[in-house]
Amino acid sequence: MKQEKIGDFAINEIYNIDCLDGMHKMPDNCVDLVVTSPPYDNLRDYNGFCFDFQNIAKELYRVMKPTGVVVWVVGDKIVKGDKSLTSFKQCIFFQEIGFKVHDIMIYKKKNTPFMRSNAYTNCFEFMFILVKERVATFNPLKTKTVRTGDEMLVYNKKSDGVNKKIMGHLNESKTLTNIWEYAVGLGGSTRDKIAFKHPAIFPEKLASDHITSWSNEGDLIFDPFAGSGTTCKMSKLLNRKYLGFEISKEYTDIARRRISDLGELLL
Repeated sequence: MKQEKIGDFAINEIYNIDCLDGMHKMPDNCVDLVVTSPPYDNLRDYNGFCFDFQNIAKELYRVMKPTGVVVWVVGDKIVKGDKSLTSFKQCIFFQEIGFKVHDIMIYKKKNTPFMRSNAYTNCFEFMFILVKERVATFNPLKTKTVRTGDEMLVYNKKSDGVNKKIMGHLNESKTLTNIWEYAVGLGGSTRDKIAFKHPAIFPEKLASDHITSWSNEGDLIFDPFAGSGTTCKMSKLLNRKYLGFEISKEYTDIARRRISDLGELLL
């Protein structure tokens, strides 16, 4: 059977290519979901590579479907006590080129090692949820409510602060908040020891939660900064199509190895 392609690229593959060069070879309006984290602010040496953010953002806008969602996971470097605010600068630029900022979510790290002597421990990154026109797919993750059943509930509360109550029903579960907490490190982010040869991986659960939330089986998930292959791996596990670009040959080999090892586990 002939392998499905997106532009010049076979799907369900990770390519060793600069993502800007790769996206130039992709058609308009072809991607359902992006889950990615760029190498922002040179916080870690990324094998000597840097990236052209503004042109990459414009290409992302072009290749996304009108209902496509971009999950952009990013933080800020601190230089001489001053936050770079790269995260918000990037988010504002996305908005300027046409993306809508659907949500600003928080990725909280349960066991962050980044301590500061004169400020509280930094334990989060932003997850900007960007959409080209509108969100068509939302499969909300749920959590159990503390109480269930019928009781008097506040409704139509106005600026006068008066609580008006009416009998209502509390469901057994509710949609999660937009602050998501994950353990990091071996056993938290992943059990794949090879993945930690990459300097900055994010948790598999983070990737799978977003993939579940914003896509359906058979959709195309794209990671322009594939890194150690986490987004592609979780896309395969969740029966999505995937396409990954990674500029470093070393990290591309790691990502492909993780996908290959996953295939052996599924046999």
